[in-house]
Amino acid sequence: MAEITVSMVKELREKTDAPMMECKKALSEAGGDMAKAEEILRVKLGNKASKAASRVAAEGMVGVFIAPDAKLGAIIEVNCETDFVAKNDDFQAFTKALAELVAKQNPADVAALSGLTMNGATVEATRTALVGKIGENMSIRRFARFEAKGKLTSYIHGGAKIGVLVDMAGGEDALAKDVAMHIAASKPKALDASGVPADLLETERRIAVEKAREAGKPEAMLDKIAEGTVQKYLKEVTLLGQVFVKAEDGKQTIEQLLKAKGASVAGFQLYVVGEGLEKRSNDFAAEVAAQAAAAAAR
Repeated sequence: MAEITVSMVKELREKTDAPMMECKKALSEAGGDMAKAEEILRVKLGNKASKAASRVAAEGMVGVFIAPDAKLGAIIEVNCETDFVAKNDDFQAFTKALAELVAKQNPADVAALSGLTMNGATVEATRTALVGKIGENMSIRRFARFEAKGKLTSYIHGGAKIGVLVDMAGGEDALAKDVAMHIAASKPKALDASGVPADLLETERRIAVEKAREAGKPEAMLDKIAEGTVQKYLKEVTLLGQVFVKAEDGKQTIEQLLKAKGASVAGFQLYVVGEGLEKRSNDFAAEVAAQAAAAAAR
């Protein structure tokens, strides 16, 4: 059998972008014939997507698109399995292209987006091919589209792990950027109290009542205590109620800041990659060791 060298594996990987172990297996199967190994990988790539689909994709990136007039835009989260792939040029290009497609085509949901066409193929076909090429599962998780009442501004942080899109009327561009950065740092759940789900407020109210009761507070005071707790909670989780992260006095709220600058926020969207998803706990070395152990057992 022909010796399979590291340089041969590297060359085949550069040609196909297939995982290194798959390249080595293909070269071994092809007896070191580079062209035949490439053909073997092309046959296998289609099956790779279905095998990868069962693996958790909790890494990834946030992509943003804003039209030149800043009146139309979209933000999207696309997930993959590892941070390494999240930095892959093809993966990043795919994510950014999807954000633009969402803005321009206005799909109703992820399923509708998957059926749209990009570069002559459906989004789903493009995703599947990319899974086969890279060797990791990836999925389109969520997106939001904006037709701005004012102007759209974005902020991307932490290698595209946190993304913000803000619709702000009035004020200067620097203010809009500051507000977007504040959202990324403080992670408000809604613009104002009207956007906070009623069940969250009820939970806060119920907990406040129970704590007050356990502390021996009079029953007649419980409702007042609960209302105070809810109001404090709203200041913490609503954008307008939060204290501006760059406030010099440590007291100025976003609502006060916007009013002073003659501006208003019509809406915003914040995405944090993998938020609420189960992440893989094993690292690469552990995964290789596990694979080796499994092979030895067989």
